[in-house]
Amino acid sequence: MKDLIEKQNDLKEKAENILNTAKEENRAVTVEEKKEFDSVMDEIDDIQNTIEMKERIDKMENKEIKVENISTEEKDYKAMADLIRGYVNTDPSHMTKGDNGAVIPATIARKIIDKVIEISPLYASATKYNSKGTLYIPKVDTSSDDVTVAYAEEFSDLTSRSNKFATVSLTGFLIGALTKISKSLVNNSDFDLVNFVIDRMAKKFAIFYEKEMLYGTADKIAGIKGTYDSTNMKKVLTANNAITTDELIDIQDLIPDAYQADAYWIMNRSTRNYVRKLKDGQQNYILNQVFGKAWDYELLGKPVKCSENCEQLGANGKMVIFYGDFSALAVKESETVEINVLNELYAAQHAIGVCGYAELDAKVENTQAIAVAVTPNGSV
Repeated sequence: MKDLIEKQNDLKEKAENILNTAKEENRAVTVEEKKEFDSVMDEIDDIQNTIEMKERIDKMENKEIKVENISTEEKDYKAMADLIRGYVNTDPSHMTKGDNGAVIPATIARKIIDKVIEISPLYASATKYNSKGTLYIPKVDTSSDDVTVAYAEEFSDLTSRSNKFATVSLTGFLIGALTKISKSLVNNSDFDLVNFVIDRMAKKFAIFYEKEMLYGTADKIAGIKGTYDSTNMKKVLTANNAITTDELIDIQDLIPDAYQADAYWIMNRSTRNYVRKLKDGQQNYILNQVFGKAWDYELLGKPVKCSENCEQLGANGKMVIFYGDFSALAVKESETVEINVLNELYAAQHAIGVCGYAELDAKVENTQAIAVAVTPNGSV
């Protein structure tokens, strides 16, 4: 830098000499002198700019420039909030387009599914397959033939037996959940908009998932009910508005011991209330509260889970109690969740709509592991 300053001083002296020569000779500068003067001044300006740039860098010395490290999840949350609030997202890696709207960032989609698992024990227990297209799950069919073991004699042929294989096919049905958000909340920058949407979406998906996994819909998701139309894994109750201890034992004993370890009960809260009042021969309640837990019960040694989706006692021909190892329920779901923001549809309500879309199918892949109780006087 010292050399530059010295050179700049020399150039200033050279420019002054050009002017002084013309002044002493009492004349104006010539064209050549003007050209030389301008060239000298340009070089002086370049040196001055260089000196100033160096001074700016020197001022920044020993000052750390803090770079904010933002995680992928934080970026995804911001992208999601921007989408809902209607901001333009310039980062295509966080919000791409799908058939039904913008694809939610993977971390947000996972949060919604994790929340569904928290809300629905049935969904948490089911065996889940992330696959597109039709999924075929092989199962051994021993209804008409099976491998046999028998005594053998020398020089006599063994009877050949072979298993037949059946398949459980799972496709995919498009489902959607809608939640409305007040624009007052949307415009409130302090409001945790993304977690609000995650909670609302998860609750709506969980209610729908659980209902379809239990009862299904004609020509759509089969669920347990659709799978059990042709099985003997059901206990038809004597009355449609009552159940006995012996009938509960019969339901439990439909399940082979091999599938009892992780088995539990699912019933409506009103049905649980009825079962809570049942007593054995010594007037002891058969449904016991588990010590150390706030609101968990065991019936015949197995946990009881309540679902408001379960049918209540009193109706004819309804599945009112489910029991078994629900990992035998196969659920195929799409890996991606898509979202659509409806800014105009609910404008008159001073709200916006957020639609979530996913694909789902559910069938029982092992019918020995789940049993049901059915009220009489009607077909399942």
